[in-house]
Amino acid sequence: MNRPGPAPRTPAMTSGALDTYAAALDAAVDPGSADDWFTRTQDGARHPLGADLRRWCAPADRVDRELLQHCPGAVLDVGCGPGRLVAELARQGRHGAGVDSSAAAVDIARAAGGPVLHRSLFDPVPGEGRWDSVVLADGNIGIGGDPVALLARCGELIAPDGRVVVELSPPGTGRRIARVRLERDGLHGDWFDWALVGTDAAHETAAAADLVVAELWRDGDRWFASLVRLEAAAGDLDLAS
Repeated sequence: MNRPGPAPRTPAMTSGALDTYAAALDAAVDPGSADDWFTRTQDGARHPLGADLRRWCAPADRVDRELLQHCPGAVLDVGCGPGRLVAELARQGRHGAGVDSSAAAVDIARAAGGPVLHRSLFDPVPGEGRWDSVVLADGNIGIGGDPVALLARCGELIAPDGRVVVELSPPGTGRRIARVRLERDGLHGDWFDWALVGTDAAHETAAAADLVVAELWRDGDRWFASLVRLEAAAGDLDLAS
């Protein structure tokens, strides 16, 4: 099967959404303030964000470190946020970099010593076609609300034998697209598109991007998959059922 053409450019979060994200990251240093933040979908559902904010801004935990063991070689962290995975790669003496569209997140990551690019993934990225691993942690497969376009773009970035390692939602989630915003009492950002992809939708979503699920695993309450190019799947990989 032929590789897909260049992935379509997915619109970035608006400046208003990014500004609200920056304010939420600032709150992460204050446990009480972090708990004031929520995500809201346009159907009215509201979800606490405080625990995620604290985890994103903390050093890598055991599950993060185990995740990176599934990411061989040089690693590009897409939507790296404050850069905990990039910092952990540096601590391990490994080659890695991050990319994020949020200036606030990039500033935090760079202050921690991480090599991070401030740009959209759909802009030119150094090392295209040569990264051993591209990682989409923390549900970042949802960026832009088009997981197929995002995975296709990640497929352009990896080497022929590279892999895209993604964090997924739990089984039963399927594949959903939503309009989401960040908010706290008296403040909210712009709506932006986001996607959720559960383990049950991993195979069909990967296939639509000309990738194959090579491995699926659970670690605590987090779920992950490792995706490879179709060409690599013809090798000796033990593909996930």
